[in-house]
Amino acid sequence: MWYKKFQRQCRWLALTGLVFICIFSYALLLRSIPDTIRIVAGREETFDLKVPVTGEVQDQEAEVFTNQSPTVDSGKLHIDMNDTFTLQAETEGKFSIICKLFGIFDLKEVSVEVINEQMVVPCGIPIGIYVKTDGILAIGSGPVTGMDGMSYEPAYHLIKSGDYIKTVNDQVVSTKEELIELVNRYGDRDIVLGILRQGNYTKLRIQPVQTGEEEYKLGIWVRDDMAGVGTMTYYTADRHYGALGHPISDADTSTTIQLGEGLLYETDIVGITRGEKGKPGELAGVIDYGERYCLGTVAGNSQTGIYGVLNKIPRELSDTEYMEVGFKQEMEIGPATIISYVSGRRQEYDIAITSLDYNSPSANKGIQFQVTDPALLSLTGGIVQGMSGSPILQNGRLVGAVTHVFIQDPTRGYGVFIEEMLGR
Repeated sequence: MWYKKFQRQCRWLALTGLVFICIFSYALLLRSIPDTIRIVAGREETFDLKVPVTGEVQDQEAEVFTNQSPTVDSGKLHIDMNDTFTLQAETEGKFSIICKLFGIFDLKEVSVEVINEQMVVPCGIPIGIYVKTDGILAIGSGPVTGMDGMSYEPAYHLIKSGDYIKTVNDQVVSTKEELIELVNRYGDRDIVLGILRQGNYTKLRIQPVQTGEEEYKLGIWVRDDMAGVGTMTYYTADRHYGALGHPISDADTSTTIQLGEGLLYETDIVGITRGEKGKPGELAGVIDYGERYCLGTVAGNSQTGIYGVLNKIPRELSDTEYMEVGFKQEMEIGPATIISYVSGRRQEYDIAITSLDYNSPSANKGIQFQVTDPALLSLTGGIVQGMSGSPILQNGRLVGAVTHVFIQDPTRGYGVFIEEMLGR
């Protein structure tokens, strides 16, 4: 009896293991095929995905060529993606590739964008960043002491970290000073806050607490601006730039800042805290907010960095030449370099690309690398805070930007594909 029960358990374990292997293999196959491919018009691009999948080209806006000898079925081009293949289109446009497992089952659709050749200036210089929030960011709530000496918490269970206060009794507010002035003006009367929470607008009624003569409080901790140091990645011929490779986030709420307006400034690195295991290092910079030091505007804050327009070219880049952009399929595991200004001058440092993930769940962690340059390791210990945005170069092309450091190993880091920054 026990033997039959043991056999049943073994069969169930084997079946469970088989299902797990199938699910894992399916997920791995999906991750091995890019969601989006970008190719340059008129240039033959080579792909070596090595996946047991047939690709069927559809919705093409221009004629598409391949090095294989595909069959033509109802005007559709078929590609064996288990073998090395090339794609080429002469003009800008879009088309899709329907990936089929065993040539039968639809697996996923890959979007292909045909674009003109892109040339940018790789930067690698430090920048000072000042941004204002779009509304007043609520960090959290807490108790306040009333005139009677008692403790009150008027915003308890009402305000949440990450909320943006947009109005007070239907009056638009954008600064902490405006919020404080209106709360004191209304005194102990209920006020209605217009709140933006995770993209949804709502209104909350709160009773302020009198804490002093003509002074009233809501017990809400707030922030309306932020400043820091990062690295500029590139700028284009029309002076559009990209930097950081990741969004500006609030340290207390861990949310991406909803940007109101912002400015970019020249900055000088005055100190370096070396990275150690469990302790990320950082660059200390001095930002001069004088008008003459303003480099441009900060117009966008996304998962792949901050963006805007320069009003002047930084002096450190006056003689820097344009460089061609490299795409995902052109990258390879092996040697590369990053550009940084940590030594006080703009220079390249050696790294090794260790992993490439075309479909990373995080838009800014598709590249993994390790710092191998003795000079950089001696200076910083690896990647430190403030180096985010440092350009990654390989085979004479700008292919990515540094975004994160491994907390337990500062010599290792993540990067974002440059095409993700340019194609935001």
